[in-house]
Amino acid sequence: MQSSRPKPSLGLLRSLTDEHVLRALLRERQLTRAELAAQTGISKPTVAESVRRLAAEGLVHDTGDRSTGRGRSGSYFALAEGLGWGLAISVTAEAVEAERIDLLGDVVRRTIEPIPDSPDQDRVGEALTRAATGVSNGAGPARLATVSAADPVDRHSGRLVELPDSPFLVGTLDPAAVLSEFVSGPVTVDNDVNWAARAKLAEDGSPADFALLYLGAGLGCAIVSDREVRRGDTGLAGEISHLITRGQDSRAVHFTEVFDQLGLHRPHSSAIDVSLLLRRLDEPNSAVLPVVADAVCDVAETLIAVSDPHLIMVTGPWGEHAALVAAIRNRLADRPRQTAFLPSRLAADASLAAVRWHVGEGLQQALLTRS
Repeated sequence: MQSSRPKPSLGLLRSLTDEHVLRALLRERQLTRAELAAQTGISKPTVAESVRRLAAEGLVHDTGDRSTGRGRSGSYFALAEGLGWGLAISVTAEAVEAERIDLLGDVVRRTIEPIPDSPDQDRVGEALTRAATGVSNGAGPARLATVSAADPVDRHSGRLVELPDSPFLVGTLDPAAVLSEFVSGPVTVDNDVNWAARAKLAEDGSPADFALLYLGAGLGCAIVSDREVRRGDTGLAGEISHLITRGQDSRAVHFTEVFDQLGLHRPHSSAIDVSLLLRRLDEPNSAVLPVVADAVCDVAETLIAVSDPHLIMVTGPWGEHAALVAAIRNRLADRPRQTAFLPSRLAADASLAAVRWHVGEGLQQALLTRS
């Protein structure tokens, strides 16, 4: 009995072949027709026809290089120049760092624009504009942009959100609006801790469910469940500064208030003085260490109760302090629910690395779908 299942159309088969060829060139950068056939498992005549179609569309080109060795030499083909670029941006309290990313995920150009002390949204917006101008350098608009920001981000609008006691107050800066003259396509914005969690997810052996605590001048957290960063209804999931913890006198206070009680905020700011905190943690018989360990332990217990992570990882300038991590682990060991608490060992630029990867993936997907 013959199957009634319809056969795929010739157009679909050609589209699938072209996608395989493009993926191989994205992966290997340049290949001969014979090498493309070997890489994709598609016959040489079919690959040759695909290369002809893609060249006619302006998507691939003959590099002019020829293979050497036994047998007939073959022409090397690669992705064509000028297929678009993307913008990767990191906005921190100190600077705006922008990178121009090509289709292969390589950084073509980079610029850093310092941010002045006590910035407002206009001054940060001006730094963002200068950084985008520097990396575009007359290349025309980017196809897409991705932004990491050291502030809460509204998931619906992409605007930064000004919360009480946030150490980096830039009002309701709208990165997508600022970048509109530089980008022809979508602008994706999220906070830096969520991007760092995505960098952790990309590592081999990363768990599917974890919380990532960031402890630095500011306080943050990313919640990962089923290998997805969970942003919540408005995008403010993981904003931990106002969780209730124990303070210096064991009374209930907001997490951020603990550092105010200990005299660890910078003058006229809610930002934690990291260098001072590290010195105080290193003191013999430190009086600060047990107070901070209690507060972080309370935050960890809240995360365990609400998100049930496989483990909690901690990062940031003082988050991986060995004595502090040991003290927190000792406290958690006495709690009813046992969850591992570990240093993340993330690189300092993990957030930007994840943004860079996101831009590259977006560019490649646009190529494969011809969008």
